[in-house]
Amino acid sequence: DETLVVMVGEFGRTPKLGGNVGTPSYVPDGRDHWAGVFFAMFAGAGVRGGQVIGTSDEIAAYPASSPFYPSNLGATIFESLGVDPRTLITDRLKRQLPMSEGEIIAPLYTGVAT
Repeated sequence: DETLVVMVGEFGRTPKLGGNVGTPSYVPDGRDHWAGVFFAMFAGAGVRGGQVIGTSDEIAAYPASSPFYPSNLGATIFESLGVDPRTLITDRLKRQLPMSEGEIIAPLYTGVAT
């Protein structure tokens, strides 16, 4: 149980079918990129299986509960590797920045959504 497996898309899809540029709007030609909601699947490394964390609104456009962000994903992965997400690193401009400013996605391990 030392390996964390993560599958995530960098964006979701628009909640409604629509027309792309140059296509009449009444021709449903698919879905475009949508940053409002997206999915991630986790397994291993102490993750409690068989759960769904968070919900979207009735048209899958925006989070309705337990929103998490890419920074939370990074913090969770660093933590699973035994690296404190708040560890400071120095960028090319000599600034000290945390590896991640996100919070660990605790419900993955506790099974309790916040």
